[in-house]
Amino acid sequence: MVTRRLLAVTAGLGLDRALGEPPTGLHPVAWFGTAMTACEHRTYAPRRTNGALHAAVGLLAGVGAGRALPGTEVSTAGATAIATAGQALGQAATAVGDALQRGDLQQARGLLPSLVGRDPSDLGEIELARAVVESVAENTVDAVIAPALWAVAGGAPGALGYRAVNTMDAMVGHRSDRYARFGTAAARLDDFANWVPARVTALLVIVARPASARAVLRAVREDAPGHPSPNAGVAEAAFAAALGIQLGGTNRYGDRTEDRVVLGTGRGVERADIAAAVRLSRDCTMVLAALLLAGAAAARWVAA
Repeated sequence: MVTRRLLAVTAGLGLDRALGEPPTGLHPVAWFGTAMTACEHRTYAPRRTNGALHAAVGLLAGVGAGRALPGTEVSTAGATAIATAGQALGQAATAVGDALQRGDLQQARGLLPSLVGRDPSDLGEIELARAVVESVAENTVDAVIAPALWAVAGGAPGALGYRAVNTMDAMVGHRSDRYARFGTAAARLDDFANWVPARVTALLVIVARPASARAVLRAVREDAPGHPSPNAGVAEAAFAAALGIQLGGTNRYGDRTEDRVVLGTGRGVERADIAAAVRLSRDCTMVLAALLLAGAAAARWVAA
């Protein structure tokens, strides 16, 4: 069973890379988002208890959807492909990079919201590039490593349950006036679900870029704890060190501004670092797939 599940998760990662995302109208994650918006209309109140109820409903819906599927490797592979979005992440980041390459700041600003929630209206080339690189680092965890690891742990229910948690965090987990209390449960669930995957991602960065191993370990140990997120900071610090750049600084989210710790000790971000970050994210995915295949081979050998 272990061998088959590891192979199924690897296949799911491959399907995501080969096929990408289905159209929005046909995407189960979009359906889930629509359902949770309707649920919010019924459960919302500016209280943590209401937010906890909302988060519980969403988690049960995700896990339930996975359990409703046939308990086969095909279901696990399909759920993994649905829950991951590595190709879409790379495409969205590359689109911003291409716009910057053409000198089209207006288009780059228009494309940025597909990656991050910060206000792009007055961002120049360097800040746009930094926002994209930070998003690629963080979403390598959210969109690739975490759903794959939860699929390994729990099959289709694990993959879709994780995707439900992460989607709810994106919808209500941010610190706005409306969601300051209602979104607490979703945000904490997401922190829990990503704690191990974020640190696995840092290890995958080391394997993918072994020459930067010492710098990555230093950045994760010394810089990441200053980041407001216990998980995004780890991934961003690892990417910053591996790419030889500095991330962090001032971010604006609507009427809210955050001054974040500097991650890494390298140079400032440049436009070309977007492509380098996309390659690193892809390489981390390939390393994970290789490790899953190696684990499957080892499990088969032990069982023989």
